Amino acid sequence: MKRILTIWFLSVILIMFMFVGVTWAADGERVFKKCVSCHSLTKNKMGPALGNIFDKKAGSVKGYRYSKAMRNSDIIWTDCSLDKFLFKPRKYIKGTKMRFFGLRKKDQREAVIKYLKENQTK
Repeated sequence: MKRILTIWFLSVILIMFMFVGVTWAADGERVFKKCVSCHSLTKNKMGPALGNIFDKKAGSVKGYRYSKAMRNSDIIWTDCSLDKFLFKPRKYIKGTKMRFFGLRKKDQREAVIKYLKENQTK
């Protein structure tokens, strides 16, 4: 009986972890929908393509015309720098062309960063 309860308990925990992962990814995709009017993962639109930005210099996506502020920044896109930028873009990089006011909720920023990392194109 003890063995059956242990197996049942571990199965429930495993299923919970599976659903948490799916929910987080879905949240990131949902939050990214706020970005798709200007951004894509694969092509430049009103904003640059975001499909290959991690560990790259800000303002370096080929074929996109960045603001002088973005081009001249020394920012490398990491989880931390992207989190700060997404919180208040115009405060983090004064003079950026991006007109989005930012994501105030930490969990939304984390979800969209995770979504972008999982959907990087090389």
